[in-house]
Amino acid sequence: MDIIKSLQWRYATKKFDNTKLLEDKKIQVLKEAFDLTATSYGLQPLKLVVVQDKALQRELVPHSMDQQQVADASHVLIFCVEETVDKSFITDYFNRVKDVRNTPNEILDPFKNYLIDNFEGKSDDDIFLWASKQAYLAMGNLLTVCAVEQIDACPMEGFSPEAYDKELSLKAHGLRSVLVMPVGYRAEDDMFSGFKKVRKGVNASVIEL
Repeated sequence: MDIIKSLQWRYATKKFDNTKLLEDKKIQVLKEAFDLTATSYGLQPLKLVVVQDKALQRELVPHSMDQQQVADASHVLIFCVEETVDKSFITDYFNRVKDVRNTPNEILDPFKNYLIDNFEGKSDDDIFLWASKQAYLAMGNLLTVCAVEQIDACPMEGFSPEAYDKELSLKAHGLRSVLVMPVGYRAEDDMFSGFKKVRKGVNASVIEL
């Protein structure tokens, strides 16, 4: 399918076929697409937690506004942000740039020092808000990848981050959950799969200057 047909095909899946699992190669595509997602400054203040454990998925349902998709999906993707974005975190990024691109320090240091100063001046709440925006970018990217790969997905904000963090021991990894996205294959009797999309249309949603 071309990209527009793929986007027309996708919808927020309300009912997954709990007998079908995504192939490993499909999950690998999603992992790599997550890693390749654009983020502010290229810092990647994110981690993706991939859950494929039916017992654990069922335990997460009460913390997900009782949305059964979490239990029935093949996998549950949890978009998390780093709790700490500090001098060490930023320096690690620039070390990767140097290793991959062989860029000399005299070129990297001015921008590195600017970012360190900039983030040291931010509050923890400001950094969390900034990092959370990167999680939304990542989810948007993966939704498109899912459409192209014909993977069904349901993006979710309706869950308890605190409960997820505790259930999955995310604090031990220095992470906080922000978004949840069950993925898999739609059930044949999910009536929502046949609904026409309701959109404003290009003429109403796009302004050309």
